[in-house]
Amino acid sequence: MNASRTARERVRAELVREITDIARVQLASEGASGLSLRAVAREMGMVSSAVHRYFPTKDDLLTALIVDGYNSVGAAAEDADAASPPDDFGARWLAVCHGVRNWALARPHEYALIHGSPVPGYRAPQDTVGPATRATTVYGRILGDAHRAGRLSPPDICPPVPPILSTDAEIIRSLIPGVSDDVITRAIAAWTGLYGMISFELFGQFNNVVTHRAELFDHNMRGLARFLGIPD
Repeated sequence: MNASRTARERVRAELVREITDIARVQLASEGASGLSLRAVAREMGMVSSAVHRYFPTKDDLLTALIVDGYNSVGAAAEDADAASPPDDFGARWLAVCHGVRNWALARPHEYALIHGSPVPGYRAPQDTVGPATRATTVYGRILGDAHRAGRLSPPDICPPVPPILSTDAEIIRSLIPGVSDDVITRAIAAWTGLYGMISFELFGQFNNVVTHRAELFDHNMRGLARFLGIPD
């Protein structure tokens, strides 16, 4: 019985993988709004009802793709951090930034799905929250490690944090325990700076403006590290 159940689980996992692989190809050609369970079934040579057994609605398939995307970029960030010397916080920060950019350049349509415009009518379920925080947790870990090592020294260039932002800081503090509200607001600015650079590159805002994009990205990520107080 156990062997039979394991075989069924393997078949199911393989079919789910095939469905999501085909859906990613469709995502690249049609965009998230054009994703169709019927088209996926047709590509697989199956009737639509068979695909609906695995993904009852289009939103269920979208959720699977979104979770896969977040897990994939999260793994890229984790791998980049793990490959860097643990006490070289600047190297860790740069490695993670470049790891995320490389992932986005290799998988632009998945990046657009999770970091582009919201899909009309789609509401992300709670299942996406954990995967969505994987990469952010890596950034927080680097800052937290640098803080605990006494090597996080943000330059005195920012105005005092308005008290109204303390509530928002508390929400994020679990990712970077022990740091000040100033560091948290800087971390938010650096996080948006990282993804802003990637989005401008992927979505065409640098066309006919920036030629040496990898060099500009590296330069700006080093600047953000200084802004955060991460040592070179």
